[in-house]
Amino acid sequence: MSDKILIAFHHACDQGDYEVAEELLRILEMMLTRRPVAPDVNRRKNMESLVAAHERLWLLRHPDANES
Repeated sequence: MSDKILIAFHHACDQGDYEVAEELLRILEMMLTRRPVAPDVNRRKNMESLVAAHERLWLLRHPDANES
């Protein structure tokens, strides 16, 4: 399910709907940080994807941050 939420996040970013993208990230973060019932072998990959998504949203909201 987290993959589908991440896809929806990227779609929202592509559409410029940053409020929806932020809410999807919040939901994804809640899913990934709650205590897992079974050991998740993909946890590190999922957390890296979450961090990358946060970075993408930040860069989209702050386009001038890269200019120096």
